Amino acid sequence: MKKIGVLISGGGTNLQALIDAEKSGVIKSGKIVCVCSNSAGAYGLTRAENAGIPTKVIRKNADCGGDIDEFSRRICAYMKEMDVDIIVLAGFLAIFGGELLKEYAGKIVNIHPSLIPSFCGEGMYGLKVHEAALDYGVKVTGATAHLVNEVVDGGKILLQKAVEIKDGDTPVILQKRVMEQAEWIILPRAVEMLCKEE
Repeated sequence: MKKIGVLISGGGTNLQALIDAEKSGVIKSGKIVCVCSNSAGAYGLTRAENAGIPTKVIRKNADCGGDIDEFSRRICAYMKEMDVDIIVLAGFLAIFGGELLKEYAGKIVNIHPSLIPSFCGEGMYGLKVHEAALDYGVKVTGATAHLVNEVVDGGKILLQKAVEIKDGDTPVILQKRVMEQAEWIILPRAVEMLCKEE
């Protein structure tokens, strides 16, 4: 059984999808052992606590003086302390690097709300991705589960799922459809793939 650590920043809907996937047996080769947030007010922390999962808050500015290396080092130390094998970025909106990337190379999976290589990279997160897709006029978008490396959204693609864009879509409506029809489905599958192949 691989031990999974999840990094979050907000509401934790992707975390909830992972918790549900573990309960339903979609994730059967791993277990979520901790959740770490860069925001003390993240509702995802409540979701974790409700599921009996230990949590920790590590904030880049308040706790690490804005130092990315220190931020990465502290997250890495917590993951090691919790004996984590695989890290999942589930709506984690902070950039990290250094030690965490080195220690967990090939073992960090992220979910991105577009079909990479479209609408990805530096500054492309959350609603901005859906705004860009709608502005461009694409008819199909989706989500990508990929490994994390030093290039933002540049790691190996594990799974993708397409989602149709409909007339009248707003960024908020599209975000919800992409989550429900793609993110919550492929993220747990990608995590299971990673846990299984170890």
